[in-house]
This record gives sequence, C-alpha cells and structure tokens, in this order.
Amino acid sequence: MLIAAILRAKGPAVVTVRPDTTIAHLLTGLARHDIGAAVVVDRDGRVVGVASERDIVRRLAEQGWGLLAARVRDIMTSPVTVCAPHDSVDSLALVMTRRRIRHIPVVSGERLAGVVSVGDVLKSRISQLEVHRDHLEAYITRG
Repeated sequence: MLIAAILRAKGPAVVTVRPDTTIAHLLTGLARHDIGAAVVVDRDGRVVGVASERDIVRRLAEQGWGLLAARVRDIMTSPVTVCAPHDSVDSLALVMTRRRIRHIPVVSGERLAGVVSVGDVLKSRISQLEVHRDHLEAYITRG
C-alpha cells in the first residue's frame, strides 16, 4: 500500500504554522483541531519543520511557562523527515519506528500534500491484516 492511499482516505488537510508563530498560538491550534503536531512552513509554503506536543513538553520542562511567548522556530524539529505519496506504508512504518517519529509531512515536488501520523500507519496496517485474514478464512472454509 502507498502513502497516497492513506491521504485519499483521510484527505489532504494539514494544520500548518509559520516559524514566527508563538507557542501559545500553536497550542491553541493543536487543541482546536485535536491533533498532536503541526507542520511548520515558510512564507513560500515549503516544509521547514514539525512542531509537536512532545517538542513543547520537553522545552517547557527546561524553560518553564515563559516558553509560551517563544516562537515555534525555537522548539520545532528541523530538519524534518518527509515522505512522498508514492512511498510505501511499510517503508514509512520502518522509518517512524527506527527514528521514533510520530508525524511525517508528505511532500509532492515542493508542495505539501498531507501529513501521515503513526496512527494513520497503524490503521492502514490493521486494515491490510484484516483483508489478509478474510482471504485466508475464505480459502480455508471454501477451499
């Protein structure tokens, strides 16, 4: 299965922020959209990082509540690992596991095409396993 299939199922909508956005504003957006990370894009819409709840919590532990006035560029993960729509879900799962990444932007050319989370990958893998199980059950019961 390809990443493009995940994007077709979930849609291309991506919450983005600019590097100069405040952490307080980022948190508001994450809560409003009920997501764990936002893709950070520059003025031209190119992906320059990912800012996640994990990034915020780690810096908050170091710097305290004053972090809320800081900028996303101060806490974002960069450089960011990206994938393409034609990449396989299996290869992306391996990258996410080995590098302990939970959100990966999908880039087509220079354009942001979506974002894939570890939850999206897991849902896809479970769906594949269910299809395989159904085929095996049919083979066993019908011969």
